[in-house]
Amino acid sequence: MIQPLFVFSDLAIVILRLILGVILLVHGVQKIRGWGGTLKGFEKMGFKPGALWLGIATVIEVGGGLLLILGLFTQIIALLVALQFIIVILKLKWRQRLAGGYEFDLLILGAALLLATVGGGAYDLDSFLGILVY
Repeated sequence: MIQPLFVFSDLAIVILRLILGVILLVHGVQKIRGWGGTLKGFEKMGFKPGALWLGIATVIEVGGGLLLILGLFTQIIALLVALQFIIVILKLKWRQRLAGGYEFDLLILGAALLLATVGGGAYDLDSFLGILVY
């Protein structure tokens, strides 16, 4: 380990939280904008009832993305995101190749698992408001 870099760990957590939050938010908004087509896609992929699963995915992505950006309930949201992407990888993507297949989903899963274990860092609203979730 490179000890001097530890001083940047809270900043790195914030950056990771912001990037993951923005990615989730953008993908969730796309689901809302293309609701009808996305709903058909969900049902075609085997997620029935499609409206239920699309709603859950959208709430996790839009709501979770916003909460990650703010740093509220980071660990809980990160666990939900990790669960969502485990399902996506195992149900939809596993048979695809890693490169050009599910590497992006795997990266989101890894980022979510990291945030689930370390939390939102020193620069999150949970710390500022004194919210303890455990």
